[in-house]
Amino acid sequence: MEQEKKNYALPIVVMFFLFAMISFVTGFQNPFGIILKEQLTLSNFESQLGNAANFIAYAFMGFPAGMILQKKGYRFSAIAAVLVGLVGVALMFLSSCIESGVFAVYLIGAFVAGFSMCMLNTVVNPMLNTLGGGGKKGNQLIQFGGATNSLAATICPVLVGYLMGSNIKECTLVDAQAALWIAMGIFALALVVLLLSKLPEPILEELRANKGKKEEQLPVSGVFKYSHFVGGIVAIFLYVGIEVGIPNMANLYMTNELGIEASVAGSLVGMYWLLMLVGRLVGGAIGGKISSRVMLTAVSSVALIFLVAAIMTSPEVKVSVPGFSSDLSFMTVQAPLSILFLILCGICTSIMWGGIFNLAVEGLGKYTAVASGLFMVMVCGGGILPLIQGAVADAAGYLSSYWVLVIAVAYLLFYALVGSKVVKRADR
Repeated sequence: MEQEKKNYALPIVVMFFLFAMISFVTGFQNPFGIILKEQLTLSNFESQLGNAANFIAYAFMGFPAGMILQKKGYRFSAIAAVLVGLVGVALMFLSSCIESGVFAVYLIGAFVAGFSMCMLNTVVNPMLNTLGGGGKKGNQLIQFGGATNSLAATICPVLVGYLMGSNIKECTLVDAQAALWIAMGIFALALVVLLLSKLPEPILEELRANKGKKEEQLPVSGVFKYSHFVGGIVAIFLYVGIEVGIPNMANLYMTNELGIEASVAGSLVGMYWLLMLVGRLVGGAIGGKISSRVMLTAVSSVALIFLVAAIMTSPEVKVSVPGFSSDLSFMTVQAPLSILFLILCGICTSIMWGGIFNLAVEGLGKYTAVASGLFMVMVCGGGILPLIQGAVADAAGYLSSYWVLVIAVAYLLFYALVGSKVVKRADR
């Protein structure tokens, strides 16, 4: 009897929404940091603590998230991730409603939301691949999911910037509550659909099939014998910090030093994320023809040029930069040329993750799964590097803080040219 072909259209749509929510909720930390900076009179360093809390959660949840997936399967893991996300966003919402302890409650909410984002990252990619039946269809769904992720990253700063309005000095988290309502609504909808859906569980099926069999336990230390992998996890740590630090500090720079309205600054930051979407689409199209080493070398070199140019260019030099209006239609904004250079970095950062990952796991064989878990842990660089950049901005100015990222990008270039070369182990 021919097996009935199941329709997973609704769960696939939910996974797309969850893919988008990863960047949407993560993206809150940038504009919310600007709001809290004015509301609570924070330093640039302190304004990055929400972002740090969100990303440092990955360091705590990276391995546990993978273990939950292996033991409980996709559906349980996805439901757990959504519930944790609801709690995190609800705590962030609560921080906008209280008079004392605002910052502490917000940071706790950002940290809890970070757990959810890590869990979702661990679940969504393999789940989309499974729902697509693997192969080309599964990969296609993942690429579409990545597109929704970038689109949400584009919308988030534009939306929150619009909610903040023109007078950033009088803005509080109350003004951004609508964005939190949207996040909680999507999480609640996803929870209902997941509870009502029946998803394929190949991991659980394999566990049942291998019940009683002794599994080989690979020591985590084994993967560190590969020098190109060690260099790769350092590169991932720095890369996530670069990707987040460029728009975060640009937003602070525009709203606090250049006097650009929050809505306009948010639209320009949105262009950075839109260019990341474009870069990912182009990278996917040419990825089968150009090696990861060549691609990473090229984008790291160009990013270095853009960052140094942004630092060295006078803020007095203005150009027309594409942005978004409140209804998400395109417009042009008069902004410093340095801002344009920073926005253009989005093209470069768009394909760095894939290039670094491919180079770092080359030749790892049975250690690839362990390596993937370590990669998720190193995402915490997205919180630590911007924190360092914020401290430098307090001491030396916004543009000078980008030297931190110049050093980081220089390492990525070194890794592409030298550090990524596969070195065989002595005991192989």
